Amino acid sequence: VIRPEPCSVCGSRIRFGKAAVKCRQCQLLLHPKCREQCPSPCTPRPHHHAWPREGVLADFAPATPPLVPALVVQCVTEVETRGLTETGLYRVPGAEQLVREWKRRLLRARGALPALGSVADIHVVCGVLKDFLRGLKEPLVTFSLHPAFLRAADIPDDAACGTALRHVVSKLPPANRDTLAFLMLHLLRVSRSPDCKMDILNLSRVFGPTLVGHSSANPTPLAIMEDTPRQCKVVARLLSLPPDFWRAFVGMEQENLVP
Repeated sequence: VIRPEPCSVCGSRIRFGKAAVKCRQCQLLLHPKCREQCPSPCTPRPHHHAWPREGVLADFAPATPPLVPALVVQCVTEVETRGLTETGLYRVPGAEQLVREWKRRLLRARGALPALGSVADIHVVCGVLKDFLRGLKEPLVTFSLHPAFLRAADIPDDAACGTALRHVVSKLPPANRDTLAFLMLHLLRVSRSPDCKMDILNLSRVFGPTLVGHSSANPTPLAIMEDTPRQCKVVARLLSLPPDFWRAFVGMEQENLVP
């Protein structure tokens, strides 16, 4: 395992460097020790029974701009309301069971989301946001534009790199672009909080795999190892773009983002 994921049988996270078993047909992932309790026979998950978390970002976006899913807005709003004094925001994990439970509740609620104010640990809210983004069918930068983001971030000249990244961001589907802009502005606010101790480098390490991901749904182990440092570089470069660039996508309609 390169990127830790929960076991489908016992629910606990399979840690980095540990062995795991994955079904080629239904993508079920589990600890080797949980293999005996694996559902049998294997049944590929039918699309009409798929959990909403398996959709692309646009499946969760509202009908009017800015096209940022309500779940993302609510988590970010809660974090900015009471989390900007927490050390290690987004780096310190929340309790896995609570993260799964609250993510399930928010996804099932769809329209009228339950208030996150009753979640005592703000790290659980951070975990819900990260888990939602990780659970999408493709990363925020999309499979098709993934190579272009990596190439742009590799440009050594800062000005040329910024120009190339702006161009690639403009090619994203509207929901992905607006949500990326909303998240970048949020992460910049986190990076500026001295109490969080989460600078741009720390945040890029946390969000690189989540926002940039890979160029396919089933990357090879070699691709995963090669992509990881470049994913972080993309996020760091995106966070170095001026905030006004991101505000152009969500700033004018910020009032529509109030949950």
